Amino acid sequence: MNAPVSIPRKSTICPHDCPSACALEVEVVDHATIGRVYGSKEQTYTAGVICAKVARYAERNHHPDRLLYPLKRTGPKGSGEFTRISWDDALNEIVERFNAIEAEHGSEAIWPYFYAGTMGLVNRDGINRLRHAKKYSGFYSSICINLAWPGFIAGTGKLMGPDPREIAKSDCVVIWGTNAVATQVNVMTHAVNARKNRGAKIVAIDIYKTATLEQADLALIVKPGTDGALACAVMHILFRDNLADRDYLNRSTDYPQEFEHHLKSKTPEWASDITGLTVEEIEAFAKLVGENKRTFFRLGYGFSRQRNGAVNMHAASCIAAVTGAWQYEGGGAFHSNSGIFHWRKSLIEGLDLLDPKIRSMDQSQIGRVLTGDETALRGGGPVKALFIQNTNPISVAPEQTLVRQGFARDDLFTVVHEQFMTDTAKMADIILPATMFTEHDDLYQGGGHQYLGLGPKLIDPPGECRSNHDLICDLAHRLEATHKGFEMSAREIIDWTLQHSGWGTLDELETKKFIDAQPPFEDAHFTKGFGWKDGKFRFKPDWPKVPFGSGRISGPIETMPEFPDHWDVSEKATQDHPFRLATSPARNYLNSSFTETPTSKAREGEPTVLIHPDDAAPNGVADQSYVTLFNHRGTVRLKAKYFDGIKRGVLVAESIWPNSAYADGQGINTLVGADSPAPFGGAAFHDNSVGLRPA
Repeated sequence: MNAPVSIPRKSTICPHDCPSACALEVEVVDHATIGRVYGSKEQTYTAGVICAKVARYAERNHHPDRLLYPLKRTGPKGSGEFTRISWDDALNEIVERFNAIEAEHGSEAIWPYFYAGTMGLVNRDGINRLRHAKKYSGFYSSICINLAWPGFIAGTGKLMGPDPREIAKSDCVVIWGTNAVATQVNVMTHAVNARKNRGAKIVAIDIYKTATLEQADLALIVKPGTDGALACAVMHILFRDNLADRDYLNRSTDYPQEFEHHLKSKTPEWASDITGLTVEEIEAFAKLVGENKRTFFRLGYGFSRQRNGAVNMHAASCIAAVTGAWQYEGGGAFHSNSGIFHWRKSLIEGLDLLDPKIRSMDQSQIGRVLTGDETALRGGGPVKALFIQNTNPISVAPEQTLVRQGFARDDLFTVVHEQFMTDTAKMADIILPATMFTEHDDLYQGGGHQYLGLGPKLIDPPGECRSNHDLICDLAHRLEATHKGFEMSAREIIDWTLQHSGWGTLDELETKKFIDAQPPFEDAHFTKGFGWKDGKFRFKPDWPKVPFGSGRISGPIETMPEFPDHWDVSEKATQDHPFRLATSPARNYLNSSFTETPTSKAREGEPTVLIHPDDAAPNGVADQSYVTLFNHRGTVRLKAKYFDGIKRGVLVAESIWPNSAYADGQGINTLVGADSPAPFGGAAFHDNSVGLRPA
């Protein structure tokens, strides 16, 4: 018998919007074909483990429905009627329309709109170079981080924390606000190793019984938006039972005595009424973290989906300061390491051309922008053209009714650079085919760990697909926009960015594959002082002064609590809308990606909403029957599924399906609001009040 042929593997980085940014080994069958994808064993955070959907990436890379050629709309918007055209014809029409719009309405009438369909720094962020060179409208990013990041930085003063690999050296791992089994599989790898090798306990906290909670030693299901109450009650117990590290508090934190006094009324009984947990569950959690100083708090992006998420994130991070867990290897609090990479992105983004007088509009409010809301337009005129890369707003943006109305405008010219015929692409005037990560060069960082890495081009793209970088440069030349970044290849930009950011050269990174950027223990654990001028962890944040990029003050910031608390600003349930709806991630999809691959579709089935059986019966809802969810923003029809791993009064609809997958063609984000929470905006995808009735 012939021995099996070994397929060569090449190293790269997963490009998707996930904190894990896994290091991969990809089978390269030939110049145009990949095979199986594996986790790199060399990179010690990935540790050889990746999610199943990326392991079968060939399904997506070589999908028969990939967009391969430029298309021009020939039917009504949304009809899906297009005809193939050449790249020259497509680009010539884009340039002609953009120039005409700019001449009549000004440059701000054109809005380049993008997000995290790829996390590659060059192909994600290069669109900003064109924006700044042409003085097109700015883009205020708000969907993912605007509540979670400030909440963490409010205490520490910097977005960084203990080496995430230290989870394996913990005695207690608290996974809070993330379904790591589905969305950050490597967190579970290290947590399970801690349990296996050290007897560590795993605590998981979420709003329903996820796959992560099923693996936990202590699973806590809280009502949405009540994490701050739980954190305060835990700290009340720590002070009450002398489990607080008073020496550390006096040395390393602000106002510890005043904070302890504030917590006197935050009893387990008080928190039980708010969170839906029992007093016994709260006591058990506090005892576990209080008696195990090597407790690692892994805080996820679920905090960024509630209107009070910044306050809740800050409250949860405070527990590690009360116990003094920061002092120990395997202890402390971690949300993201995005603050450690010190990138110089002036070449990628054309920051030397940035004009602060140009308006910047909120990505979450694209529906309001396109339907002429004066506040959302930031004092400027209407948007007459969209140029979209790496995102699918007609599925993922809040207030879908307004989004669809805006995209349907006859006077709106829309260009979409995409891999598949998404809901957004269907509304385009011009569609351009995009490469996938295996088909272009890029540079990546891991927010959930400490590695930066190179994602080299592994295979040739199919058809006439072009990378984001190549398209941006070609458009710039035709639009007569000038910047040295438009004259450089992606590899040249990567090399320049590495060198000017202090990470060596591209040649060096190609040899190493990835760089471990983890700061020393004393920096990561703040043993020499936290990121504030006085070096103290802050229990009492000055919210407007929390350093958050270009964050602009939003929402009722003046009413944010002085100390951690339960800040009750969630969308209120009413008699007509008595249920709290969260639109949580699904295991086999990633935002609106992978919704086209056969295996992911088969495993997810169809859109469903999880409902407690005791809520279903009084509302006349049978298991597996269709129901209508509704609020003042719209209606959505989908199948109900009985699920007792959820609090009464709470509904969970997992994933972002294409709108066509729903019974009435209305996607779940129809029900989500686009108001701007404090302190710096955001998108409260898990904070919605809805009614329910049989369909």
